[in-house]
Amino acid sequence: MLDAVVESVDGVRCTVGESPVWHAAEQAWYWVDIPARRIWRLDHATGAARHWTAAEMVACIAPRAKGGLIAGMETGIFAVDLQDDGTVRAERMGAPPELAPGMRFNDGRTDRQGRFWSGTMWMDMAAALPIGRLYRYDAAGLSAPLVSGLVTQNGLAWSPDGRTMYLSDSHPTRRRVWAFDYDVDAGVPHGRRLFVDMAAYAGRPDGATMDSDGCYWVAGNDGGSLLRFTPGGKLDRELALPVPKPSMPCFGGPALDTLLVTSIVQPGREDDPLAGAVLLVRPGVRGVAEVAFGA
Repeated sequence: MLDAVVESVDGVRCTVGESPVWHAAEQAWYWVDIPARRIWRLDHATGAARHWTAAEMVACIAPRAKGGLIAGMETGIFAVDLQDDGTVRAERMGAPPELAPGMRFNDGRTDRQGRFWSGTMWMDMAAALPIGRLYRYDAAGLSAPLVSGLVTQNGLAWSPDGRTMYLSDSHPTRRRVWAFDYDVDAGVPHGRRLFVDMAAYAGRPDGATMDSDGCYWVAGNDGGSLLRFTPGGKLDRELALPVPKPSMPCFGGPALDTLLVTSIVQPGREDDPLAGAVLLVRPGVRGVAEVAFGA
């Protein structure tokens, strides 16, 4: 377990912070607070933070090449535009027939070709229902499910060359990360195999990101740390964090050398001054630039 210099973003606390993304064109960070229905933005140059409130829960976001964001929400995949009055204009672009009441989209991001991926889950995690599925959204619309049988879909990431896709199930009954061979032309994963069994480590595998060395950084939810795994699935670094439930890291900043890490309030620790904090960490390595949807 290594220590790193960690600072928290002033004035920002989230109940369930998730889906940080670096918007290179704006030189700003975005992320969401799922139950609060908020989309947050942090300007890199000024440090100014603000948020917008949507009509339903927003679980994951990515920049759109044409402006605005694409988002996985409660009732589908949406094109999102943030309004000056603090509201969110959202146009639904697709919804799978399997998305029943009581479900929502969860973790999501774009692949290296600019396709948007996100998966669904049953919101009552205590039920442990394996009905979550993973979908792709691109110019052709929303795909059929490409991975099924997930309880809490999480951990999407692609290797720097785009030819390996990573996916996790963060539910306490699963705690696994898988790797897939990825057809970059067709946008189809195949050859699923176990990458990391997180039962051997502290925490559950929540959101993740990649660095320029091809290593997979995953938030150890309930473990209070970030874990870095080599392409071979070996743990070679673990960074301690001052929050027990980190939820997702993302590389950003002008040099892609800073991790923004969201977190979740731990039940019973709502009065903790760092409950739901958004953290900035310098891990000593650089990330890989995210690709805007539709680029």
